[in-house]
Amino acid sequence: MRLRLICGLLFLFLLSPASGLADTGNRVTILYDAFGKSPAVTKDWGFSALVEYGGKRILFDTGNNAEIFERNVKSLGVDLRKLDFVVISHRHADHTSGLNYLLNVNPGVKIYTPDEPFGLFAKGVPNTFYRKDQSLAANSRYFDGNPPAVLSAGTPWPQGNFTPVSAVIEVAPGIFLIPTISQVTGTLELREVSLAIRGPDGLILVDGCSHAGVEKILEAATKIDPHVHILFGGLHLVQASDADIDRISNALREQWKLDYLAVGHCTGEPTFAALQKKFGDHYLYAGAGTVVNIP
Repeated sequence: MRLRLICGLLFLFLLSPASGLADTGNRVTILYDAFGKSPAVTKDWGFSALVEYGGKRILFDTGNNAEIFERNVKSLGVDLRKLDFVVISHRHADHTSGLNYLLNVNPGVKIYTPDEPFGLFAKGVPNTFYRKDQSLAANSRYFDGNPPAVLSAGTPWPQGNFTPVSAVIEVAPGIFLIPTISQVTGTLELREVSLAIRGPDGLILVDGCSHAGVEKILEAATKIDPHVHILFGGLHLVQASDADIDRISNALREQWKLDYLAVGHCTGEPTFAALQKKFGDHYLYAGAGTVVNIP
């Protein structure tokens, strides 16, 4: 009995934010990542977070493995039937695979995705996307020369209620989705959606992988509010040089003047170390299983 009590207290301690911030009900629970303190969750490469703010419950990404995602969600006591909406940041498997579990328990939930022609999320294109040649015989033409108005796209999740995001949109009062497009070698033209919530102290910003570059996302976000209060998610600096890590760390603190950081996933171990040093007590631990109260 005593052992169970000690284990229970340890579990609650591990779920608590290291910063000691008061619980206002506005928080982010990290459901999926490859590092963390909590024995209740399974670590795996990928990202997912439950964002609770102002009475809204938003699932951001779904991790890399549906079974692990399900296990972590249940271990943390999260009810995915009670969501206002879902945001899938981008098409990579380490952010989308948990959709297989999510859609089993909440098949009708609205899911915002990047606006990608022929992407994973059933976004088709008008037939005007290709040039036509009426001199060809009908059997040499697409659809015998009579194409549908829209060429439909397939998806691994045909039951999904997907809504593509092509421009900054306010999806609920004070809650915005921000699309970006990567111009970086290796992810060229990859489309990504970030979540921004306007709070009394500035924006609460959640990124998936920042494939366009975190500063490009900040540039877009600060058009909504010039100050970012806290940033969650991945910065995609796992292979960055020390020089690039130092430059970005300094920029986040000195140029962009972020109050807090609670980053994870593809941010990278050397970047974790640099940002901890740069932000000190304003660097909030955000491993899998952690509940981060929004300061």
